[in-house]
Amino acid sequence: MSRFEADLAEINAALQEHIGSRVPLVEEIARYSVLGEGKRLRPLLFVLSARSCGGGGTDLYRLSAIFETIHAASLLHDDVLDNAEVRRKKPSSARVWGNQAAVLGGDFLYSKSFGLAVGHGSLPFLEILAGTSTRMAEGQMLELAHTNDWSLTREMYMEIITAKTAVLISAACACGAVAAGAGEKEIDCLARFGMDLGIAFQMIDDLLDYTGSENVFGKPVGKDLREGKITLPLIQTLAGMEPVEAKALRERFETGKAQDEDFVRLIQRVREAPCLDEIQSEARACVERADRALEPMRDVQAKQDLRRLNRQLLTRSF
Repeated sequence: MSRFEADLAEINAALQEHIGSRVPLVEEIARYSVLGEGKRLRPLLFVLSARSCGGGGTDLYRLSAIFETIHAASLLHDDVLDNAEVRRKKPSSARVWGNQAAVLGGDFLYSKSFGLAVGHGSLPFLEILAGTSTRMAEGQMLELAHTNDWSLTREMYMEIITAKTAVLISAACACGAVAAGAGEKEIDCLARFGMDLGIAFQMIDDLLDYTGSENVFGKPVGKDLREGKITLPLIQTLAGMEPVEAKALRERFETGKAQDEDFVRLIQRVREAPCLDEIQSEARACVERADRALEPMRDVQAKQDLRRLNRQLLTRSF
């Protein structure tokens, strides 16, 4: 990411300005949640997407803050639902201030984001954000409804990760095109690019939950499993087991009888499963589709930067 250091510095400056509040506790939670270890992928994609359509100027950085604060708001709510203790290599806001304060902090960040979008004055921009926020809430509800559901299908998993993760990344790219005054063709190209990139991003994230290092990844390995989230590595590992073994595992975990050693053994089993290579290949196919979505776009530096970021997803470790 060193190539984008100047952009990331501007994005961080915009975020610092954007999350102020007249209530000290609200601002403290917002700063704790937004500033620090975040990758800033969504605002950076917004800026690069706008540039790929001929947009420019420092106002792009101000608008880019919308996508990081919406993301941070969703994480605040997510950590409450999951009783998460760690987020971005530090105690979660819910752990520091409690669930009630974390929920209100998330509400504050959502409101700040939409206030900034209204100031931009573009109805298409607002329509994309409104649809995206609605679908993210639906994805969160779907995930909650399927907590500890060991019969979760691959199709439902894909619906959840699309709604929870990919739609916001797609919106960041599409809104970049809108902010640049692009036409429908460019907006559609970037929306499709962001959607496939977002799906690949979450697939890799779910792989890292089983295979990553806690110090690098920023949260405990096996966090999803302990929170009852059934993700693709586990779904496909179970599919490769003998039915009797898979049924016994399911009953042990669904009934809450699993002990720490059961979690450790199952995480190791997933790590050794051949399906991990298959998931990596699926993520690569998404990355390739995202790359092809940009082909009709004019060949400018920002387009090459988007492609570079897209390809880097496959080798990330955090």
